Amino acid sequence: MYEYLVNCDLKDKRVLVVGCGFGDDALRLAKLGAKVSAFDLSPDSLQIAKALALREGLEIAFEEMPAEKMSYKDNSFDFILARDILHHVDIPNTMSEIVRVAKPDAIFLVNEIYSHSLTDKIRHSVLVEKVLYPKMRRLIYGPGKPYITEDERKLSESDLKQIMTPLQACLFTKYFNFLVTRVIPDRYETLAQLDRVLLCILHPIGHLLAGRVLFSARISKPTGSSAQ
Repeated sequence: MYEYLVNCDLKDKRVLVVGCGFGDDALRLAKLGAKVSAFDLSPDSLQIAKALALREGLEIAFEEMPAEKMSYKDNSFDFILARDILHHVDIPNTMSEIVRVAKPDAIFLVNEIYSHSLTDKIRHSVLVEKVLYPKMRRLIYGPGKPYITEDERKLSESDLKQIMTPLQACLFTKYFNFLVTRVIPDRYETLAQLDRVLLCILHPIGHLLAGRVLFSARISKPTGSSAQ
């Protein structure tokens, strides 16, 4: 994702980070010359994000708000980034807001955890749920438990369809994490690279196997729209 962002012309572009968390992505985008706005529901996360931006000497407009009801004006942003947030929110309402605040032909970049419904059925089978997963969880996460919020779930192919409905001209779609985070911890870079190679080889069925999806598309809006 960051390789793609570095190659985008974001200087002086108005960029929105949806669900910014501690502000890592917002800081990176600001360093690329973008005029960044970012929001999150967590005041604690925003406090950390603001402190990091201050330390780096970066001007970023952080605000507290839900993705389903943004306070930004219509047609405000040239580029919108949503990383690991859409699986927490009401997708139709959030996408409606994203389209509203985006300028016509704005670019929307999504990076999300994902599981095809067929893969999900295997994951929740008795064999995997009761026997294999507890062992794999110890390998991947160690003695602790993974941090999962109550609203957290992986996006399915039907969720992706909802997200892509208001979009046009998909620029690219890439799938990641066939074995990484499922069988292999993501801390092993060499194994992660091999995992990516394996998914490239299995490209025709990559959407069935992957655990993460990255895609970019332009947002479809009437070309006559203008910022308020």
